[in-house]
Amino acid sequence: MKKKLLTLLLCLTMVVSLAACGDKGTNNAASGTPTSAADSGSSETGDTSGTDTASDDQSYTKLYASEVSTLNYLTTSSIEEMIIPANTIDTLVETDSDGNIIPCLATSWTQSEDGLTWTFTLRQGVKWVDSTGAEVAEVTAQDFVDAMKYVLTPEYEAANAQNLFGVIVNAEEYYNGAANLTDDSGKTWSPIDFSEVGIKAVDTYTVEYTLAKQVPYFLSSLVYILYMPAYGPLLEEQGASFATSNTTMYYNGAYYLSEFTPQEKHVMTKNDLYWDASNVYITSLNYIFNAEAETLAPEMVKRGEVDYADISSDILDDWLANSDTSSLISKERPATDYSYFYCFNFSPTFAAEYEPENWTLAVNNENFRQAMMAALNRTNPVAISEPNTPEEFIMNTITPTTFTMNASGVDFTALTAFADIQSADSFDEAAALAYKEAAMTELTAEGATFPIKVLMKYNPTTTNWDKECAVVEQQMESVLGTDFIDIIVEAGPSDSFLTAVRRSGDYAFMKCGWGADYADPETWTDPFYQAEGDMLGYKYAFMRTAVENGTASAATIQGYFDLVDTAKAITAEAQKDARYDAFAEAESYLIEHALVIPYGISVSSYIAINYDVFQGEYASCGTVPNLRYKGIQLLDHFVSLDEYEANSAK
Repeated sequence: MKKKLLTLLLCLTMVVSLAACGDKGTNNAASGTPTSAADSGSSETGDTSGTDTASDDQSYTKLYASEVSTLNYLTTSSIEEMIIPANTIDTLVETDSDGNIIPCLATSWTQSEDGLTWTFTLRQGVKWVDSTGAEVAEVTAQDFVDAMKYVLTPEYEAANAQNLFGVIVNAEEYYNGAANLTDDSGKTWSPIDFSEVGIKAVDTYTVEYTLAKQVPYFLSSLVYILYMPAYGPLLEEQGASFATSNTTMYYNGAYYLSEFTPQEKHVMTKNDLYWDASNVYITSLNYIFNAEAETLAPEMVKRGEVDYADISSDILDDWLANSDTSSLISKERPATDYSYFYCFNFSPTFAAEYEPENWTLAVNNENFRQAMMAALNRTNPVAISEPNTPEEFIMNTITPTTFTMNASGVDFTALTAFADIQSADSFDEAAALAYKEAAMTELTAEGATFPIKVLMKYNPTTTNWDKECAVVEQQMESVLGTDFIDIIVEAGPSDSFLTAVRRSGDYAFMKCGWGADYADPETWTDPFYQAEGDMLGYKYAFMRTAVENGTASAATIQGYFDLVDTAKAITAEAQKDARYDAFAEAESYLIEHALVIPYGISVSSYIAINYDVFQGEYASCGTVPNLRYKGIQLLDHFVSLDEYEANSAK
């Protein structure tokens, strides 16, 4: 595992270096040398050496308990809604099993001397197919242009559109002008033609991006869903109805969505016309809906009816102790692309019975937030999923350790700004009680009543989340006392949880997560940072809303925004250390003022699975590569913990 992490860190360093100072004016693939369509296949992801027990049946079946709310990959930001496009839509570049960026739909690329123009040469002969696998058209450069125009069309409400602002020339100007927006600062945006946006089809097989500034992470960002193409004529025909079913979208990836029956079944079938079909081993991906998947899947694994199950904490010990099931248990691949943290909601919309006005007073009091942070013993809830070594998955920062390094080779989370934060666990009972006393005095003077009701919701389809919430409630109320807080744990909806709860502000205090979109610390500001004048209400915690409403925390939050602005303005490769230092200052400020509480990285959950989790694509950013089945070969047995460890050490 250490070898793999070192390889990953080296490749991330390479990616950022290439993005800013690659061989100017020359053809660059991941290796810095010209790459042709004939020699750029991603065979490394399909390497099955050492695997001599492949199953003849390469059909994969898995239960799912929460239905997606959309298939439209151009508008979603939900990980669950990225699974289908990750496997059916290709990107310009992809990653191998060690995280190295390699050619995909682009066979080669160049960067201009000033670092602002990126030109990609497309693989010829790549096909769009429909939901039957029939050929529709060839993938061309215009498909990338049309897809970005769709993302930047306000009426489609793309959740990631703002991620293009400040990156692609005139992306923000086009979006806001098309919306006839007068922002909160009073600025009115005038409409501009899309031809002024920094993307164009130079010819059939050449797409060019013009950046608003040097973007050190641009190449790594291209594995993300935001830069996927779509067939232009279909977008024009369907408009807002694009990807509302498997028949209203086309596919150019390893699979096509042959069946989509909500709350029943999703079937992805191998695309025989796929340009890299020889490296696609699983012939069909069958997702079967069952609201009781967490309970039923383990039993179905034992009967050989499904190929995957989460092994929750309440059955883990029994499975490990039983000779019939102990060999079925494995673990997920450790991930550094995702971080969890507890958010305070600064703009609550929950029901009156939970006293949103009282919560608003409390959440805008820093001593209250500090009391909550000091009272949270993160070891306890993490131990629900990893009872043996929970401390390995706890973080004192939002950015995961080993995610990226500065130009001097120092891990971002080890920079000087984090010294105090990293020196001790934030859990401190004595400090929590001192903050409590100060908060009660201040809040009582402001008219707050106690206990403060703290609505904490969870997704009932997420393994162990309900148990984590129960532990957090018991532990934090034990430290702070029920005279101060009353944590109310409540299940949210199984379907469209993020839309119904987090995005709508229907919570007070909740564990949230974020996956890195690109290999740069700026990505970890995306859940929280929001520029002045941007559309309110789409960021985690609604911090900008708190500023605009002039709440008691407005100045503190604005201080964080100002630090992020400073960091974002540092773009030159020669100033990489200064850029990283500035982002470290911003993140440490966010934590020191308890605007968010760091939690940890994804626990390598115990699972039953019948393939090597280290075999397929992997990336520490972008999410999409880690959801792909390309390059994976099913085995004729479930992977044991010993086999998992052996695979990890390769």
